[in-house]
Amino acid sequence: MNQKFTCENWQECVPIPIYGEDHAYFEFYKKAWELAHDHIKNVDGLPQTPYMDEAFCATQLWIWDSCFMSLFCKYARETFPGVETLNNFYEVLYNGKQLPKIMPPEDEPEWTRAIFGEPYEIKVHIADNPPLFAWAEYENALMSGNVDYIKNLLYKHKFLQKHYDWIENLNEHTKPDGVLLNTYLIAEKYGYKWEGGRSGMDNTPRGRIGEHAEKKRPNNPNMLWLDAICQQALSAKMISKLFAIAEDKECETEWNKRYLEKKEIINKLYWDETDEFYYDIDCNTHEFYKVMSIASYWTMTAGVASKNQAKCLAKHLSNPDTFGGFVPFVSLSRNDADYKSNGEYWRGSVWLPTAYAALKGLVNYGFFKEAHDAASKLLEHMYKTYTEFEPHTIWECYSPEEFKPAINESNGKYVRPDFCGWSALGPISIYIEFVIGFYNIDAFKKIVEWAKPDDVKHEIGIKNLRFGSVITDIKAVGEKCSVTSNEPYTLKINGKDYDISAGINEFVL
Repeated sequence: MNQKFTCENWQECVPIPIYGEDHAYFEFYKKAWELAHDHIKNVDGLPQTPYMDEAFCATQLWIWDSCFMSLFCKYARETFPGVETLNNFYEVLYNGKQLPKIMPPEDEPEWTRAIFGEPYEIKVHIADNPPLFAWAEYENALMSGNVDYIKNLLYKHKFLQKHYDWIENLNEHTKPDGVLLNTYLIAEKYGYKWEGGRSGMDNTPRGRIGEHAEKKRPNNPNMLWLDAICQQALSAKMISKLFAIAEDKECETEWNKRYLEKKEIINKLYWDETDEFYYDIDCNTHEFYKVMSIASYWTMTAGVASKNQAKCLAKHLSNPDTFGGFVPFVSLSRNDADYKSNGEYWRGSVWLPTAYAALKGLVNYGFFKEAHDAASKLLEHMYKTYTEFEPHTIWECYSPEEFKPAINESNGKYVRPDFCGWSALGPISIYIEFVIGFYNIDAFKKIVEWAKPDDVKHEIGIKNLRFGSVITDIKAVGEKCSVTSNEPYTLKINGKDYDISAGINEFVL
């Protein structure tokens, strides 16, 4: 189960999606992998090298970029060091490692404080970026099936528990060694104070007073950020699940208790019964800051919403006045006073990491058709931008209204190109998991769950899917399904179990 396959070249490690006779999406899929492969980087002296570069700048490492990149790298883990990249953060934050110096490139941004021609120590950019380590580790563990790795992570290093506890005990701005910027996250009784840049949603208008945000980053000092408490809840939940895999019932229960405590707070204080929506709240009065943003969907990713609350949120992803419309998963509701038709970073742009997190939330609650429909619209939007806009590439984030990249908040120019980087989540993970529908793969239970979409009549499936020690091809045309595998496993299609044996399997759905 813990086998790691070898490939003569990296392309042989990559699964092959099947989606009818139109190969356009497949070419786009291959382009994403090629761009991502260009961002496998070697730097002597890093705790983990090679590692996945986030496609931004050479002297900085970002936590949430790296966590999200691991969520597509898991499909070709033999070649793409996604989850391994997280060691560069663990070793700096919790083992006191110093990162090496490099010669920065000439175009390195000024804010990095790097000077061209002078050696510069690589830095972790922000230590209190969204705390997604545990989520990334769990999702990657499901693909690898490596129990020994999990036990080593939980018992020897305790990196996930240390990071959770570090977040819980932040009570002042601090700058850990090896980190460029001060923390802003402050743990309070009912949540966390934060700011846009550290949350990752740089210029979000959340927390504004009045109809419009008077500043690019309102950063209301009295606001408790909904995504922060949801991400901590998600971390506790994933740590609990990892302990369950390690068959440690006591620790599983302990961490699930922490999760449930966060869940209770979120539903007690952050849910507006009138609007049927989750909002950020005031630290003192617990009043709502009624800015509808994509951050509210972390409640579904973390599984804290009730079924009814999740249903209310899901409806907005097809509502053209809020998060639906031309392309879903806009970062700010379309009817918000600060929404920008050109995206302007987090004032409406479509970002692949938050879209992916929201899609994971939809399938958590069984909204498979809604996930398929929204994911299909999003992938089509990315694909048409790729084919119709020059340069023909994959972008940092996308316009909410045209087949174009979004506009940056600071300079009025288009956002960064060749961003694979987390935007590879669209053509890779979103394509596999929500458009085609292989939404859950578990190497420990040896199960693949497929929400096979009803509206697809052509051939659909995947080849060269690798999880644990299994290599399998799965394809269907109408009601006929064909599966080949090197080992037995269970394939669950739209809720029905099929026992797959080693060799060729053919059956009618």
